[in-house]
Amino acid sequence: MDDTATDRSASAAAEHPITATTALTRSDRTRRMTAVGIGNFMEWFDFAIYGYFAAIIGAQFFPSGNATAEMLSALAVFAVGFISRPFGALILGPLGDKLGRRSVLIITVLGMGIVTTLIGLTPSFETIGIAAPIIIVVLRLLQGGFAGSEWTSAAAYIGESAPTKKRAIYASVVTGTAGLAFLVGTVTAATLTVAIPEDALNTWGWRIPFIGSLLMAVIAIYIRRKLVDTPVFEEVERKRAANTIEHTAASAKVKAFVMTLAFSGVFGVSLYYLITYMNNFLSGPVGMPRVDALVVCGIVMAIYVAFNPLVGVVVDRIGRRPVLFTGLIGLVVWSVPAFWLMSTGNPWLAGIAMVPFALFVACTAVVNNVLLVEVFPASIRATGSAIGYNVAYAVLAGPGPLIAAALVAGTGILISPAFYVIAVAVLALGILLPTLKETKGIDISRG
Repeated sequence: MDDTATDRSASAAAEHPITATTALTRSDRTRRMTAVGIGNFMEWFDFAIYGYFAAIIGAQFFPSGNATAEMLSALAVFAVGFISRPFGALILGPLGDKLGRRSVLIITVLGMGIVTTLIGLTPSFETIGIAAPIIIVVLRLLQGGFAGSEWTSAAAYIGESAPTKKRAIYASVVTGTAGLAFLVGTVTAATLTVAIPEDALNTWGWRIPFIGSLLMAVIAIYIRRKLVDTPVFEEVERKRAANTIEHTAASAKVKAFVMTLAFSGVFGVSLYYLITYMNNFLSGPVGMPRVDALVVCGIVMAIYVAFNPLVGVVVDRIGRRPVLFTGLIGLVVWSVPAFWLMSTGNPWLAGIAMVPFALFVACTAVVNNVLLVEVFPASIRATGSAIGYNVAYAVLAGPGPLIAAALVAGTGILISPAFYVIAVAVLALGILLPTLKETKGIDISRG
């Protein structure tokens, strides 16, 4: 090809950059969704099982003789896993922009598998004393760093591989498989609780899913090694080589970061209430039998998983803003009634309370993953989305279950956890109503 033809091709690519995604066949996209979905499932199964066994972990590594204090200690360490997320984002986010989304997806799944296995192998406080909780805290810090970058890298990879008109339904693969991981975590916890005597469960039974995560990590790495990077990242690489990347004003980057804090913060808080806190709330302060609480939460998680692709279809059809604001307003209005119904201790009423809550969480979940791709320019997308998302999780979402438990312990009011969800949702509405523009159909390869 002569130089003139090359120039014409480069010019055409610059004018229509997103056409590169049309080069992906349906089988290419299916393979990409499968690889990301399996790895994402494994990552969040690892993260979920800590939450489901928080009470046991509290007794094993932070023994005090007081169940509430042990639970608060375990949830505090759960929150610690979020403090490290921004630091992981500062390292892995730039790698995603420099080396590609695929490279980070392999690093995160490997790191998460190793760290989670080590948690399962750590001796208890009774065996090695103060070293036990120290090791758990360090491992949770590492786990958080890998987990946060997994989510945003998966969102970027899927979003940049999706057809323009189907980004939300593709994004629901990430949120849906994460929900499925928490569902399987619930089933795993319930099965172990029923099948293993309580003493055995408390000493070694809870360790089984942690140690088994290493096998899942090996499978996920094998699948992800076969991936190639996204058409959008390849376009960014061509622009870097030609020095033609579009300039993005610093004010626009700051605005994208602030919006990410808002929509990721409310998503994270509501998600971890649903998947981590509500199970412990029902089996703890409410007094519901643990197996009943796990069954209710498992059924609701199955419904939540089903909600995700349905929400994705709606988001692709009517846009991001209407669905996101439906989720935010729903959380404001429904949180108090939901906790009031759950506080009755009736499994049926608890299920009725949690299903609408799960729908509103799904609305924030799917839109969050689409916006992580659409509000940041392509050349800094992995870095910007990872830092914004993980700062929101460190500041707002990670402490959520601990704040909820502390509110109940401090006030004695069973509906008090609702106040934190409402406060975060109102804050997000205040930020996003005037700043978030509709992003449906925008060119995500610019910048």
